[in-house]
Amino acid sequence: MAVYKFKTPISEQDIRKLKVNDVLYVTGTIVTARDQAHRRALEYFQQGKPLPLNLEGLAVFHCGPVVSKEGDKWSAVAAGPTTSTRMDIFEDEFIKNFKVRVVIGKGGMGKKTTDAMAKYGAVYGAFTGGAAILAAKAIKNVRGVEWLDLGTPEALWIFEVEEFGPLAVAIDSHGNNIFLDVAKNVEANKQRIYQKLGIST
Repeated sequence: MAVYKFKTPISEQDIRKLKVNDVLYVTGTIVTARDQAHRRALEYFQQGKPLPLNLEGLAVFHCGPVVSKEGDKWSAVAAGPTTSTRMDIFEDEFIKNFKVRVVIGKGGMGKKTTDAMAKYGAVYGAFTGGAAILAAKAIKNVRGVEWLDLGTPEALWIFEVEEFGPLAVAIDSHGNNIFLDVAKNVEANKQRIYQKLGIST
């Protein structure tokens, strides 16, 4: 296990250094995006419309933050991760089209996303669920918000962060996925237990 501290925009070369079980801290720009923001971004791409900002080299955070506003200034109160499997249907195309380097969330992602990360150079950083205040402390500035018409949790929030983490690298850019490995082991152990108990499946 190694600890890395990267500043956005992160290069593919740097991302390729990471392996599962490494720990990553991100400084710079991260953008929140959940289901609706992923859908709209991909629709924009298909229509040839530019996004409000260039996502290449950035981190995308599966998060519906709790924010407050004083005057015209937003601040992040809490920013816990959303379960990433909800975004699995979009993430491979999102990585391919926008060249994000880090995807942050909880609960992991599947084979399509793992394959895209290996092909285009990205990693999945697992952030502890329930640590929303810890995440908010690393957010030093809310640079802006786009697509607020989608609702506060679904909007594209642009955060400036300092050493956001710790993120456990759970999917790397070499095709390794801790979540899929655990699922395989669980299935194998389950079959062994069934055999010992004389249960046929």
